[in-house]
Amino acid sequence: MEKPPIKIREVESVEELQGCVDLQRAVFATSDLENSPVRHLIVTKCAGGFTLGAFDGDKMVGFVLSVPMFRGEERAFYSHMTAVDKKYQNYGIGAQLKWAQRERALAERIKYIKWTFQPVQARNAFFNLERLGVTIKIYQPNFYGTDYSTSAEQDKASGLDSDRLFAEWFLDAPKVSALAKGEEFVETGEVVCRIEIPNNWNELVVADTPKAIAEQERIKGEFQTAFAENLIVRGFERSQTNPRYLLFQE
Repeated sequence: MEKPPIKIREVESVEELQGCVDLQRAVFATSDLENSPVRHLIVTKCAGGFTLGAFDGDKMVGFVLSVPMFRGEERAFYSHMTAVDKKYQNYGIGAQLKWAQRERALAERIKYIKWTFQPVQARNAFFNLERLGVTIKIYQPNFYGTDYSTSAEQDKASGLDSDRLFAEWFLDAPKVSALAKGEEFVETGEVVCRIEIPNNWNELVVADTPKAIAEQERIKGEFQTAFAENLIVRGFERSQTNPRYLLFQE
């Protein structure tokens, strides 16, 4: 399949917002009680947020939800969800949605967006750090409770905690501005710590759940120690065997 001609625009009608709900059902493994309903999306817009959709013709194939928040006295957004139809993944649509989200925020003079993601998912870590330019300095253990998973591959009763990292996206930072223009950016500081994660987390959870839980505990401990020493994550090193977060002095 050739790369589809995708158009990014705001999702406005009730029918299109229902499409966001349908995408949640198709992409995530959460129950309907955990999905954001149309009413939530409408209220979010009325409160100052927005939902951007990715469309292939009239078909919605992805969306990103921006919830209004404050960072001190500064307006900001919490990026609650980004979802792309499984048939349309690997075409860069997620990146298109995030860069459109940035443009919309900057147009409203908002310069900060944050969200969470699983520390053990190497693909998401690389995307957030090396494609978008986020920074990370907060590890939140069991953010949504035990056995909360958005992966259909995982057993809901595995006993895994829902640990999360907070991605902070400073929209006018030099790295983010360079990446937004398709330019390369090289960190000038020295890497003082590396935290390794599995490259095949979902497979590990299914094949050896106790080992996965032990790995999660190790990773949590290493992050908490590093953040207590005021280190900050600014990069990610891909590998087929030992992908690693790269931490610098803040």
